[in-house]
Amino acid sequence: MKAPSHPGPRVETRLALVRRARRINRELAALYPDAHCELDFTNPLELLVATILSAQCTDRRVNAVTPALFARYRTAEDYAAANREELEGLIQSTGFFRSKANNIQKMGHELCERFGGEVPGKLDDLVTLPGVGRKTANVVLGNAFDVPGITVDTHFGRLARRFGWTAEQDPVKVEKIVGELIPRKDWTLLSHRLIWHGRRICHSQRPACGA
Repeated sequence: MKAPSHPGPRVETRLALVRRARRINRELAALYPDAHCELDFTNPLELLVATILSAQCTDRRVNAVTPALFARYRTAEDYAAANREELEGLIQSTGFFRSKANNIQKMGHELCERFGGEVPGKLDDLVTLPGVGRKTANVVLGNAFDVPGITVDTHFGRLARRFGWTAEQDPVKVEKIVGELIPRKDWTLLSHRLIWHGRRICHSQRPACGA
């Protein structure tokens, strides 16, 4: 007697994946109506510096450091001409402070040399600056210039994989794939929503799925 055949796992169609991703985005929008960048800043240069400092550091710690930093250094020229010891002392508690001070000072110099002392509003220009990768560039573009960008940090990547949007580990590939699922106008807010959800509920070790 022939054994009954069991259907294999159901494969999600492209259309179903897009619809599901957009539904999750709408649900996160309802859950986090106030989602925003949690770094404090008043202009593109301040956000660029704060984002560089946020590597391997909490936004709360960066926000504790930046008031004194931004009061001392107001322009790209100020950072370029900074006393290294003083600069390192101001940012020491953010970790990796020597490397960060080096990047910030070089970044100030590059802004003066190549961009008239102003932070450029294009991704291709931003990623040429010391200490600035796509993640940092997208944070600055989305929050200081209102140019939609997807910020793939550890929270975003983890949730994108948990939601089944992608299995990719590479942040650039995750950015491209998710960008094809979600309307461009929503990219910046989607980034904030996933990061807020990752920090508050969907933790890496013990996600509060029941909540």
